[in-house]
Amino acid sequence: ARTGRLAVELATNGPRPSQVLDARSFANALTVLIALGGSTNAVIHLTAIARRLGIGLTLDDLDTVSRRTPLLVDCKPAGSGYLEDFDRAGGVPALLAELDRAGLLEREALTVTGAPLGEVVDAAMASSSGHALVDAAVRTPHDPLGPSGSIRVLRGTLAPDGAVLKVAAASPNLLHHKGPALVFDSAEQAARELDRLDLVVTPDHVLVLRNCGPRGAGMPEAASLPLPRRLAEAGVRDMVRVSDARMSGTAYGTVVLHACPEAAVGGPLALVRDGDLISLDAEAGRIDLLVDPAELDDRRAGWQPPPAPDRGWQRIYAEHVLPAHLGADLDLSSTAPSIQGVIDDG
Repeated sequence: ARTGRLAVELATNGPRPSQVLDARSFANALTVLIALGGSTNAVIHLTAIARRLGIGLTLDDLDTVSRRTPLLVDCKPAGSGYLEDFDRAGGVPALLAELDRAGLLEREALTVTGAPLGEVVDAAMASSSGHALVDAAVRTPHDPLGPSGSIRVLRGTLAPDGAVLKVAAASPNLLHHKGPALVFDSAEQAARELDRLDLVVTPDHVLVLRNCGPRGAGMPEAASLPLPRRLAEAGVRDMVRVSDARMSGTAYGTVVLHACPEAAVGGPLALVRDGDLISLDAEAGRIDLLVDPAELDDRRAGWQPPPAPDRGWQRIYAEHVLPAHLGADLDLSSTAPSIQGVIDDG
C-alpha cells in the first residue's frame, strides 16, 4: 500500500527517475541482482534504462560485479525457498544490510525518498533493534548460499559481443561442456522436433535456437527449450542450450542467453550447422563454435538474412532496435558514456 501511495506521489510531484538514478544506482542494482541470483532479463532492462539516462552500463560492468558478489538469497531457481520466505527474512532491506556489511554497496546513491541508500539501510537495521534481519533465506557473505558469479558473462567465437548464463540455475556438471549442435531456426520448429520420439539426439548435444533475438523475433522468452521428449522420458534433466532469445527468471537449466550478434543480423549463431562442436567454459567466460574460420567464411558468403517486416511498427522496430548487449532498446535512446569509474575491480 505504501508503494502505491509513493508511486502516485512520484508521478504527481517527482522526482523523476533522471533526478535520482546515476551510475552508483546501477552498480547497486547489479549487486543486488547477483546476490539474489535474479533474472537474466534484468540485465537487458538495466542496460536499457541506463542508456536512456546517458549511462553506459555494459556486460563488462556486470561481469566485474558478478565476480565479486556472492549468492546470498535462498530462492528458486537458484535455491530451495520462495519469495515469501525472502520477505519473512526481511526482504530487500535485509539483503542490503548484508551487502553493506561486506562493503559492496554505493551508500551515497539516492533513493526515491531523497535519502541516500546508506541511510535506508541504517534505518532498517535500527528498526530491528540492532540485530541482523536475516534467517536461512538470506545468508551472510561469510556463509553464502553459493559463490560469486550467479550470472556469468560469456564471450567467444559463438558470441563475440557477449552472452549471459545464469550459473546459479545451471547444472554444475554442464558448466564445462563440449558437444555437437542440434539447430532449430525458430521456437515453433524446436517445439515440433523436440517432441519427436525418433529424434536423433543425445544428452551431450547442445540445443541451438536462433532467429529469436530482438531483430529476429522481438526477443521472446523462448530460450529455455524443453528437453527432447525421448531424453526426458529416459531421465535426462538438463542439457546445454544456446540462443539469442531470453528466458524467464523462474526457469532452470544450463541455458546460454542473449547471444550477440544475433542470428538475424548474421551473427555466428546463424552459421551453426547440425553436428558442429560447441564448447562452453563458464568459469573462463567462453562460448565457442569449434569450426574452422575458413569454413565459417564460406558459410557466411552464402548466408541470406531472414525477410524483414515491410511495414508498420514491426518494420520500425526491426530497423531501430539495438542488440541485446546494448539493452534491446531503440537506437533513438541517448548515447551513453562508460561507468567504469564507478564499477571497477576494487
